Amino acid sequence: MMKDIARVLISEEELHRRIREMGRELAAEYEGKDPVFLGVLKGVVVFFSDMIRAVPIKSQIDLLAVSSYGAGTESSGTIVMKKDVSLNLEGRHVVILEDIIDTGLTLKFTVEHIRKMNPASLKVCTMLDKPARRVVEIEADYVGFTIPNEFVVGCGLDYNDYYRNLPFIGVLRPEVYEK
Repeated sequence: MMKDIARVLISEEELHRRIREMGRELAAEYEGKDPVFLGVLKGVVVFFSDMIRAVPIKSQIDLLAVSSYGAGTESSGTIVMKKDVSLNLEGRHVVILEDIIDTGLTLKFTVEHIRKMNPASLKVCTMLDKPARRVVEIEADYVGFTIPNEFVVGCGLDYNDYYRNLPFIGVLRPEVYEK
């Protein structure tokens, strides 16, 4: 796999340090509020696991699956709900954990969907933000790293379902996905 990586953009150590910082911020904000941390599958799995362990307060977790990608590097623009939440979110403090905000289409769809469930509050925490690709107006309340417009993999992010297990964020060599 390493031969497919052009360079490491964010090291494993940098990721863990920033996740701990965001965990402290979330713990301070949500102490005593019994929040629900909601992950958007599949890409968020690694970040989600690290993030919820970094927030040592009473909380619950849930997952949903929403997708706008096929087998390529570009969003299809069509959002598909593959798995909805199982908890009742009405009156709850909800924090959506997201691996990356790219075009913003998937996150906007997810936020609008969750708002219909009448949470007490709703915030977004993302590992990566790629504002150069945004096509809708949406921002996260907590951002791990703002990154340039490059195709990245690792720490849950993939290309054709590969590279998710890399412990860092790496830039994928264009020749890998331009075949």
